[in-house]
Amino acid sequence: MPAPNTTVRRSLLVTSATLLSLSVTAPAALAAPTPSTSPTATPPAQMSTVGGARLGMPGTQVNLAPGVPVLPKDLTARSWIVSDAESGEVLAAHNAHWRLPPASTLKMLFADTVLPRFPKATQHKVAASDLKGVGVGSSVVGIKEGATYSVQDLWLGVFLRSGNDAVHVLSRMNGGIKQTVQDMQDHAEELQALDTTVVSPDGYDAPGQVSSAYDLTLFARSGLQKKDFRDYCSTVSAKFGSAEIRNTNRLLSGDTDVPVYQGIAGVKNGNTTHAGATFTGVAERNGKVLLVTVMNPEKHEHNEVYKETAKLFDWGFQAVGKVNAVGELVPPRSASSATPQPGPATSAAQDPGQGAGQGAGQAAGTGGPGAKPVASATAGSGSGGVGIALAVAGGLLLLLGGGAFLVNRRWPLPDLMRRRARP
Repeated sequence: MPAPNTTVRRSLLVTSATLLSLSVTAPAALAAPTPSTSPTATPPAQMSTVGGARLGMPGTQVNLAPGVPVLPKDLTARSWIVSDAESGEVLAAHNAHWRLPPASTLKMLFADTVLPRFPKATQHKVAASDLKGVGVGSSVVGIKEGATYSVQDLWLGVFLRSGNDAVHVLSRMNGGIKQTVQDMQDHAEELQALDTTVVSPDGYDAPGQVSSAYDLTLFARSGLQKKDFRDYCSTVSAKFGSAEIRNTNRLLSGDTDVPVYQGIAGVKNGNTTHAGATFTGVAERNGKVLLVTVMNPEKHEHNEVYKETAKLFDWGFQAVGKVNAVGELVPPRSASSATPQPGPATSAAQDPGQGAGQGAGQAAGTGGPGAKPVASATAGSGSGGVGIALAVAGGLLLLLGGGAFLVNRRWPLPDLMRRRARP
């Protein structure tokens, strides 16, 4: 599929135009290599070319030209990508299709797959079997056997604390771990995320479980179409039981050596022994929305994955509109054959965030009791979020693959200026 037409603005949701663009052509989708624990391992000579031939080549890909800023000099990640979320253009990339362990960033695929299936007010009493198989040393939010939780609470545990226990409970509600893994794999294939092999729904290290910076960006872009996904991933803190939990995404919540990033609006971090640190973020500045994914920095300093992500965001916001793309974020398979027509602008109140496959009783665009989304404030942007672009013909959504994948319109990001704890 050719790069999205800038006049039609096929904003297939927040996408992730990779910072550095790869330089050699490679055949599409290869068998997953055996993941290595060494951060200096070399990428395969040939990788998938989904999204463009240059994205299949090892090394950094970027179209430097007069007026285009130079990439940061001290990037050490094995793989990264910077994308324009609105157009789907990949601005630059580095080993974008290298298949690596994803850690908890795989929870973006889990959420995009399972979140629409259960109304957030649904209550679930946790049985011992719900927590069976949670990996030793997993990040947990503290789910207790015999206690009752709302689906909203469980998702807050997934997004804020990366709780593998919450993932397992939701997976059991979805028909079990095996069923959820299959559902996630099917959804990854629908999104054309062909580098991804799902073994565990929580991203816990497992033999053969891999993804790529490119695929993780596709997951974020798809998930961010859903209002609840946007709200959860942008929440800084919330009450969970009698305790307060805080988002471990340091660009959103801040840390001693990492300030809150201007315009940040999510998405998800991860860290395991095998995967190293991984992160996908979305941010808005001056009306532009970028996605950045960074996988496994070689430099093992505190919060290094966030520091390298911030540098790539800085570069991307300077380069967008000046640099020629090196590839694109592809739409889902079912969207590829659809040909949307420009339509009238839609009301900002008509939220495109919920898919057609939601559980009964969950109204599209509803925030739920106590919902206080955060993120994506931009000084001087004047837009108050991503705003609204063109609607699909007749102002309708395209119903694709059992859900709504939005083409030709924008969706609102939460506002960082309203960042606060949930009651």
